[in-house]
Amino acid sequence: MSDLPDELPSDPAELRVFAAALLDRCARLERLLKLAKDAQFGRSSEKLEADQLQLVLEDIGEAVAALEAAEDRADPKIRERRTAERRANRGQLPEHLPRIVETLMPAETCCPCCKGVLFEIGRDESQRLDVVPAQYRVIVTRRPKLACRACHGVVLQQAAPERLIRGGLPTERLVAHVIDAKYHWHLPLYRQAQMLATHGIDIDRSTLAFWVGYAAQELKPLWHRLREILLASSKLCVDETPASVLDPGRGRTKTGYFWALSRDDRPWAGPDPPGVVYAYAPGRGAVHGLRLLEGYRGIIHCDGYEAYKTMTRVTRADALSGTLAFCWSHLRRQFVKIEREAAPAPAPVAREALERIAQLYAIEKALRGRSATEHSAGRQAHARPLAVALKQWFEAKLGDLAQKSETAKALRYALRHWDGLTLYLDDGCIEMDTNAVERAMRPIKLNAKNALFAGCDEGAENWALLASLIETALCRVRHRAVYAARRTMPSRVVFPRFLADRRLVGSA
Repeated sequence: MSDLPDELPSDPAELRVFAAALLDRCARLERLLKLAKDAQFGRSSEKLEADQLQLVLEDIGEAVAALEAAEDRADPKIRERRTAERRANRGQLPEHLPRIVETLMPAETCCPCCKGVLFEIGRDESQRLDVVPAQYRVIVTRRPKLACRACHGVVLQQAAPERLIRGGLPTERLVAHVIDAKYHWHLPLYRQAQMLATHGIDIDRSTLAFWVGYAAQELKPLWHRLREILLASSKLCVDETPASVLDPGRGRTKTGYFWALSRDDRPWAGPDPPGVVYAYAPGRGAVHGLRLLEGYRGIIHCDGYEAYKTMTRVTRADALSGTLAFCWSHLRRQFVKIEREAAPAPAPVAREALERIAQLYAIEKALRGRSATEHSAGRQAHARPLAVALKQWFEAKLGDLAQKSETAKALRYALRHWDGLTLYLDDGCIEMDTNAVERAMRPIKLNAKNALFAGCDEGAENWALLASLIETALCRVRHRAVYAARRTMPSRVVFPRFLADRRLVGSA
């Protein structure tokens, strides 16, 4: 900074200008320093950070534990040998169990008149909600041996209770807590090991990974049953999202995919509870979707991805005979993108398309929580005229646009998928979009953000299995009163005021 003045300015206004320039220069120097450090010390694409390596080891540990669980069930001798090994390596737990008792006594316990002893004649109690972030305890199971003094050799003892991990340290509640923390609250196992250490409990992350993988193997039949239940539904939402998975031997990641099946009938007050099933696949092609949806014969609610169309066109025995209902939200996003990229210049076609689609969504908002019959009646009376006018408007505008423009591509997408987009008008059980399954994908993306990638394909499969059970349990208790309030509204549906304006309905 040799170009700085010898004396600082005395005028406050000049001093503020000087300070602002100095801060800007410091910021530029910090950016240059960061670039220099990255160029000299930055890691190459082949390297893994220490924490990332631990995440890999966690998933590999889960995969090994799942194999051990299968072997334990198949071979009693292997199970007994491993049971003894686990007992020998359990370690020690801290012997503390905190208990808080608050008793508030008067400052004086003698009678203020005669100084005699006061006796308790009653008490007032109050309750307050408190929180203990984590509380660990030791479950001691004692099985006394009972013998008869008169009869030789008679010894009775209660059989040991069955455990998830025979000879292992954790209770089933503790294993469930670790799984919930990892897949619900997105806490990697190495962080959980650090949290346990703050309580004086020394459990290695590899041990936590073993618990998770072992539990995943035991819960696999429940995942299969959940998938069977969802495949029996008349309508399912389907989506897929990429996920990074370590490619063994190459020191880098590959792209796998989490597929999701979602059922949420709450918008039309359906009787079936919501649920979601995730499945991991190494690719995004139709063959992976067919494997997940094998034998399905209902409505498949999806985006315009070509693989879903292929699944219903193939002539193989496992082809789907379901009908595709396409997503208005995906169409709407195309117009949103066009308008955003055109800013600050106007995009009149995209803007009017968004306004027309907003009218269709306003009708859905007014109908949400009603029965399927009310949905169908409301859509036929109010949404169908808007949809017919919208198609005519799309066709008319398409002829006025450059055919290679993004707006023309969006209009062609809409017209090409029109039958699937308007399928919901005739069936009150079908939604306008696939937002339900996209919401179900959020936990997968959040977990991927924290874990960065799965350590192996088997670890990703365990991830999908356990996340399915957790999210299904959560979505059944989450926001369960949202639609109950709407069902108490008067039977007459009150639509937004702007629907009375038929200007857009009659114009093409």
